Amino acid sequence: MNSHSISKMLLILEIKDKFKIKCELKRHFSPALVGKIYRALPLNGNSHIITNKAIYIETSIELGLGKTKREFKKGDIAYLPIGHAICFFYTDTNVGKDMTYIGRIINESEQLKHVTAGDEIRLYEATGL
Repeated sequence: MNSHSISKMLLILEIKDKFKIKCELKRHFSPALVGKIYRALPLNGNSHIITNKAIYIETSIELGLGKTKREFKKGDIAYLPIGHAICFFYTDTNVGKDMTYIGRIINESEQLKHVTAGDEIRLYEATGL
């Protein structure tokens, strides 16, 4: 059973040996980008920290920016073309770089404060939810 609809996809962000968080990508914000991310799942890598504001994972997904913004709220998910990174915000912030908003963390975004640089991350489709 698929865990996504035409407009949104449910994913799991797993920090190995720590926790799992449910996420939702929304196609209407950037249909081409969200489609590329979905086709590339699962994504694996190591965490990087954006100065106590967010974590991100570098990917091989290359696409330019869609509709951009620089201010993000706790729980937002965005794509940064530099480094092909998917960013997960755990505080409200102005990042100073143009990013494409692509979704939200559904639960427990504050747990991301406990991620350290280099933690193993896996982003994959939520099944059976």
